[in-house]
Amino acid sequence: MLQLMWGSSSITHSTLSTYFRVTASPSPACVSARTDAGLPRQTRVRGAWIPVHTMFDCHPDGGVIAMAFSRDSKYLATLGNEKLQCVCIWDWTDDMEEPLWYTELSAQCGFQTYILFNPNDSSQLLSNSHNKVLLYTTSDGTLKYYFLRVMRGYNINVAGLDDTEDPPPSQGFYNIVAMAGGAFSQSVFHWSKRQILTASAGGSIVVWDLMEDFAANENLTRACVNVMSLQKEPITVLTVTDCCIVTGDTRGFITIYDENFLPLAWYEKLNLDAIVSISFSKESKEGYLEDCTLETKPLIIRNFVVSTISSIVVHVDAKKGVAQVLLDEESEPLHTVACHPKEPLVVMGDQGGVLKVRDYNRKVTLKSRIFEDDKHIESVAFDPEGLYLAVGFSSGVVQILDPNTLESNPDQTFRFTEESISHIAFSCDSKFLATADTGKAVTVFCLRAHESEPSRWEYLGRQRPHYKPIIDLLFGVHEDSKKPRLLSLGKDRVLVEYDLELSSVDNLLLLNSVRIEQSAVPTCMTWYPPLSAERSLLVVSDQYKMKLFNSSSKMCRNTFLGPKYGSPLKKVAVIPASKECKKDSYYLAYITQEKLGLQILPLDGNPFKSIALICHPSGVSAFACSYDGRFVFTAGGYDPSVMLWEISLNALEAAASLGGEDLAPFYTLLDGGREGPLFKEMEDFFYYCQIQHQGVDSMETRQVSTKIPFTEVPSLMRSLAYFPTEEEIEDIHNEVKFSKYAETGQYNHEVDLGEFIKLYVNHRPAFDVSNDALAQAFQVLGTTDGKEFPVLDRQELLELLQERGEPMSPDEVAECFTTLLGLCEENEEKENPRIPKEYLRGKPEGSLHNVISDKITIQEFINHILGFPLPPESTSPSSTRTTRATQKSDVASSSETSARI
Repeated sequence: MLQLMWGSSSITHSTLSTYFRVTASPSPACVSARTDAGLPRQTRVRGAWIPVHTMFDCHPDGGVIAMAFSRDSKYLATLGNEKLQCVCIWDWTDDMEEPLWYTELSAQCGFQTYILFNPNDSSQLLSNSHNKVLLYTTSDGTLKYYFLRVMRGYNINVAGLDDTEDPPPSQGFYNIVAMAGGAFSQSVFHWSKRQILTASAGGSIVVWDLMEDFAANENLTRACVNVMSLQKEPITVLTVTDCCIVTGDTRGFITIYDENFLPLAWYEKLNLDAIVSISFSKESKEGYLEDCTLETKPLIIRNFVVSTISSIVVHVDAKKGVAQVLLDEESEPLHTVACHPKEPLVVMGDQGGVLKVRDYNRKVTLKSRIFEDDKHIESVAFDPEGLYLAVGFSSGVVQILDPNTLESNPDQTFRFTEESISHIAFSCDSKFLATADTGKAVTVFCLRAHESEPSRWEYLGRQRPHYKPIIDLLFGVHEDSKKPRLLSLGKDRVLVEYDLELSSVDNLLLLNSVRIEQSAVPTCMTWYPPLSAERSLLVVSDQYKMKLFNSSSKMCRNTFLGPKYGSPLKKVAVIPASKECKKDSYYLAYITQEKLGLQILPLDGNPFKSIALICHPSGVSAFACSYDGRFVFTAGGYDPSVMLWEISLNALEAAASLGGEDLAPFYTLLDGGREGPLFKEMEDFFYYCQIQHQGVDSMETRQVSTKIPFTEVPSLMRSLAYFPTEEEIEDIHNEVKFSKYAETGQYNHEVDLGEFIKLYVNHRPAFDVSNDALAQAFQVLGTTDGKEFPVLDRQELLELLQERGEPMSPDEVAECFTTLLGLCEENEEKENPRIPKEYLRGKPEGSLHNVISDKITIQEFINHILGFPLPPESTSPSSTRTTRATQKSDVASSSETSARI
């Protein structure tokens, strides 16, 4: 019965003793219907709603902006958030995946923001934008809509205006918005008359008298429309209850009128700001409200709940006019949250400078503090013992507080930068504190003991080791000495380790710096749990890959395909062990742009071992796990809320088991699965590699084996349309070579078919190379030369291949282009259809200058050089894969240099 206004659509409707609630997101997600039938009242108050039906991708192009139930709760209307909006009506009690009725609104309708069923006729609906009101009907079996418009040239009854004061017409129709004095806000059906009432920002109510013929409502006479001026302040909410009209405005005032717009009651002392929702109780009683009308009449009195634009929710006793605050939370963006390491406490800070500590078991706020001087809290963190709470601000200030009182000493407030503090981390022994700021610098503080004085935090040093923003900051311990170690990871793909042991005051030293990615951009990192004898660091990238690096050598040991839920992972954390966890079982929690997910460890690329769900409609900015591993907390950013999620590991394991065992989950990642053409080709190529390794022309008895040597793996990858770079080949080689070293001390140089399938699905790109990616490369490398599309100079392309990235020798460049363009000695006299005839004139055949133009366009590069088919529009997003016409010859003769193209 409350409509939340924080970016998501949420409505509640009751029928008899069953309450239904529907939630939706303005992002392309889903609509979920929930019920609390049979649950005790206290359960409903806590929000324990049971999902009964979920409709995915109701409006895939933009999500849902508004919804409404029919009076009997059978139908659900959804209003899309698309550029060209769609209205759908669903029979949500059925399992159908398509709406019963559907219509697309024209651009003339404006952007509709509100929708409502006619309580007396479920075949009729209305919606409105800031200047248009639409009437819908499904009476003839289809969903049609009609504009409510008034033709000029007739008499209109406007309170306070005569016929000479009509506003100027627009395109043959009167501008009702101008008459109403401001934009429309909400509309409702009259409970007994064929009328629609529309509230406006001018404090007026527009009364539309409807015609029985729906089409006639697009050409109403002026006598069919009345504008009732009720007040000067904008009306933000309009609803009806018990034959009364109820309005709420920007002052926080609520007024109840009879059908003649005479005030029956008003509530002006609630001390609220702009009203966004009014919801009346289902329970009522008759009584008298004194001093409201000259003739006192009994009224049906219902208490109601009001929500405001600043996230305040109050319950109003209608008879006494007394408001009880149900929810009073700050509405500033909230980007950070952290959990206490030993107690059921969670701390959150928002952009208004409000810091709160809540007991999440008892659902109470224990302590709060408002920072007046330094607002915009960007990061918070507890130390591992729970003795200190560090808070970072956008002003560059770092304060170290007592978690119990939220107070700090003046000498425990530091400021060494003007940039925002984006990350804060404590060492495992609580002796070091590190911060990262948006200025790409890392600052370290240390805890020092003083005689006869308590320990104090002091500045140690500061470094700026990255040339792009820092995306994560992580403490660990050295395997040999167990002393703290500090690492930072930036968007520059560089992993930096600091020498804390040898650093001194104002002299923070670097231990090493390693570039860990070639093209992908890292997004986060964490320590991998001890699932093997080797200590590893887990790094996630924007290419949906999760890599394990040796903690000492920083060598890539494994690459896995990560969860693919619409956007790359933003942050990951290993969930602390809980009572539900089995021994030596570990799980990973993560967030994407708008989802929260769980992943079963160890990683292997199995897509069924992870799940994710939408947690905040406008995106999730941060998350934290409780110390006992039972809960996850998410911060909504511009959706100023913190959500508590209970973890069900048994449900996660059950979902993973549905994917099958052994290689069954990995077959689903291949086009066509186990019986598809890709697997058949993979199997054929694998056995061909065995024959090739033993010698194709050999007449000796074949040694049958189930494995191939690693030297054949790169060629086999290329035959399957994945062309790894030299660095990626090295990563694959290390993964195979050291796969069993930690357990056996022996190197491995062979792989079987199952191992190869896992290598292939984990290392190949998560998505095919698209023409958009090639177009973007041309935008970076090429020049426009006054043309609409960029072109790439041939000589510049050859120089880039020989000087940048993984440099190629001139012979390697010639070999690659010879292979790509089909140029070979035995075909010199044959005409190649991929080489335009104009390139064959004047110079010997086989010369690159002869077959590649001086200025290479993107169309020429895609079609002529790479041999890809051109899409309808060469720069439109379209996945393109190489053809497999020469795949078997690729297996037999492909060279390492072909990977670099």
